[in-house]
Amino acid sequence: MEDLKKAAETNIKEYGFPVTIDEKSGALQWVDMRELNVRYIISIENLQEFYEGLREEKLLATKCRKCNELYFPPQKDCPKCMISEMEWVELKKDGVLETLTVIFVRPPSFSNYEPYAVAIARLDDGVRVTAWLNGDPEKVKPGDRIKIEVSRRKEGYLMYEIVPVEG
Repeated sequence: MEDLKKAAETNIKEYGFPVTIDEKSGALQWVDMRELNVRYIISIENLQEFYEGLREEKLLATKCRKCNELYFPPQKDCPKCMISEMEWVELKKDGVLETLTVIFVRPPSFSNYEPYAVAIARLDDGVRVTAWLNGDPEKVKPGDRIKIEVSRRKEGYLMYEIVPVEG
């Protein structure tokens, strides 16, 4: 990494940018000169029921009591009505795959994972869910039936994922 940084610093003078030459293709590549390490804390106080639902293998959304709009991920306030009168609704975990993509260039926080697929599905309730695909992305296509399953990440915490329905 130090060699890369030194080359980029040298090339700032020649090219005007922190670039280096790719050894394989000879193409110029931008070298970010900053190190990024992020930790954050997000309050879940008003959405705690969502996480409790995951513990019970339920997928919960919020629904506005005024306009009946359904929100997933859950919202504390209705973005449409601007009110806080929301109710919790359990979603059906069945739906249809809309699209997917395989992530080969992973962010540092997922560098310990093999390339993975992220998918978007429309549940039978009408909401869209974005999540990791648990299955072979080569064997599914838009329009295929899916289900949402609660599982554990490598780090040990609960998550939900999109799983193709066989047959």
